[in-house]
Amino acid sequence: MENKKDVGKELPEAKQENLPLYLFRGGKSRRAYEYLGLHKTSRNGRECMVARVWAPKAKEVSLVGNFCNWDKAKYPLKKIDDEVWEGFTDFVFQPFELYKFYVKTAQGEDTYKADPYALHTETRPGTASRYYDLEGYHWQDAEWRNQKKKNPHYSQPVNIYEMHAGSWRKYADGSVFSYEKLGDELIPYVKDMGFTHIEFMPLTEYPFDGSWGYQVMGYFAPTSRYGQPKDFMRFVDRCHQAGIGVIMDWVPAHFPKDAAGLARFDGTPCYEYADPRKGEHKDWGTLVFDYARNEVVSFLVSSAVFWLREYHIDGLRVDAVASMLYLDYSRNDGEWVPNKDGGKENLEAVEFLKTLNEAAFAEEPEVMMIAEESTSWPMVTKPTYMGGLGFNYKWNMGWMNDMLRYMSLDPLFRSGNHSSLTFSFFYAFSENYILPISHDEVVYGKGSLVNKMPGDEAQKQAGMRCFVTYMMAHPGKKLQFMGTEFAQKNEWNFEKELEWGLLQHQEHRDAQNFFRAVNRFYLSRPELWEQDFDWSGFEWISNDDYKQSVIAFRRKSKDGRELVAVCNFVPVERHNYRIGLPVRGTWAEVFSSDDKAFGGGGVTNGSSVKTEDIPMHGCEQSAALTLPANTVFFLECMRRNPKRAVKPPQSKLSGAKEKLSVQRRSVKAKKA
Repeated sequence: MENKKDVGKELPEAKQENLPLYLFRGGKSRRAYEYLGLHKTSRNGRECMVARVWAPKAKEVSLVGNFCNWDKAKYPLKKIDDEVWEGFTDFVFQPFELYKFYVKTAQGEDTYKADPYALHTETRPGTASRYYDLEGYHWQDAEWRNQKKKNPHYSQPVNIYEMHAGSWRKYADGSVFSYEKLGDELIPYVKDMGFTHIEFMPLTEYPFDGSWGYQVMGYFAPTSRYGQPKDFMRFVDRCHQAGIGVIMDWVPAHFPKDAAGLARFDGTPCYEYADPRKGEHKDWGTLVFDYARNEVVSFLVSSAVFWLREYHIDGLRVDAVASMLYLDYSRNDGEWVPNKDGGKENLEAVEFLKTLNEAAFAEEPEVMMIAEESTSWPMVTKPTYMGGLGFNYKWNMGWMNDMLRYMSLDPLFRSGNHSSLTFSFFYAFSENYILPISHDEVVYGKGSLVNKMPGDEAQKQAGMRCFVTYMMAHPGKKLQFMGTEFAQKNEWNFEKELEWGLLQHQEHRDAQNFFRAVNRFYLSRPELWEQDFDWSGFEWISNDDYKQSVIAFRRKSKDGRELVAVCNFVPVERHNYRIGLPVRGTWAEVFSSDDKAFGGGGVTNGSSVKTEDIPMHGCEQSAALTLPANTVFFLECMRRNPKRAVKPPQSKLSGAKEKLSVQRRSVKAKKA
């Protein structure tokens, strides 16, 4: 249970008797799931169950289920204050027992609600909660957790494999993999492909498959589609033992209107804003959480902490943050209500996000709190004490939009859109960014990544390799959606597994070989990730050759090592293209997206590129290079050649003076 230390403040003596209730009602609880919901307890010397639920305006509440033939009179709850109900059974539930809360609403209607704090649920189309005890799982990821403390992710490689658990692979009959089977198949695949983290689209329980998990009903229950809660614990544990982090999409922005869910829980707006101009997203058919209610804040913060604490989740990607921040989000004039200052910012949501992030970092200092935020809201990834929202990462949606638009252009028109290529570098260090090529970019007619590229099949593949290699070179952590790594042709369809059959074709095996190689190259080169968030890790060489669509820049590690990335974004091979290089010596091409192993042409500058004392791009020396078509390659200095100092010619007089000086020093030495 929570205590004073958990909230960091001394509490009034009068509140000590029922501290969990006080914290919940005050918006200060981080573990409300330990108090509300259904729990095993003892009363009058006997083991029993206690149920608690927040239903402020309800007329009656009772615990119902198979155990009492859904008799609403058998186990009534009573109010223990003016909003929270509590009741006891005379027996202990068996695991997986079905139950709900019967709620007679303020209007006198009979409703049956799933437990908002349930740890397990029926699989859709069922909507009942299931009793489940999380105790007893023995975690074996201590080494992983210790490594996270010693090696902060800010200066480590982060290359995320985003996925939908139900459509990565399926059995031949179309049924989905369990958490256990996913562990057997997914973990070694992700490890082999060189990804560092798996990010799941929401696994919090949801009723409608077509929402992909973004319309949540069970904020404390991993979806039962793939197994039991401890099965998911074991999956996370196995990931950690393999050195792979686990990130979950988490949705505090809105929730569905399903009758058994949070909507009008006691017959009135309870979890949602009462005013539909604030409390409903008509585009999505969902309701918006009321961030001004303390109990809602406790509910959501406790959900976030729950996944970090009980399931050892390494990060939460917070969905739809922009919809939370702006009162006019996707609303026309007259459809939204200004804040108290007359502005469009949702001040209550802003405070909630700060509270959320403070709680998350208090619970797990190494957590990754990632904002999916698509606007120019300032200081999203700055600490709350500096006035920021308190996240430590933000998806770089601007980079994503600019680059996908740029890469989809016919190369003839890229020269006129050069700013789309270079603009992201102007703000690359204003936030801690993750560069995302996510599921949102391969649905709704947008096409798969490879099919966004212009040209014939070979040019499409080359364009994709060029883009992804450039992405690895660009400052910021990385994220790519499943299927991209073998150049899936069609858009993602959540009802089907990925198009694994494409791997019978050479060009798709080549694409997979490329992703494996570029991911491993990224992992092996601190220059590409050790200094992602400030200018010390990046420096331009050339950014203004818009006519030929070529850029070049430096990436640097903390110990001074560096790579030079050279990017040619048109299908034209260029010879004797001169760029400045920062070190005099012999350079080698250490990775190229045009490698024959990936299906490329194999055009290379080889392992011996010698600089010449020809100034270029602010450097004292330069080299003439061959730029393969549609290619990004990296150069590394293999041998430094210090510039020899040339002695100025001496006059006879100066020579005589030097000779006399040496003689005098010799005489003094003998006397000594």
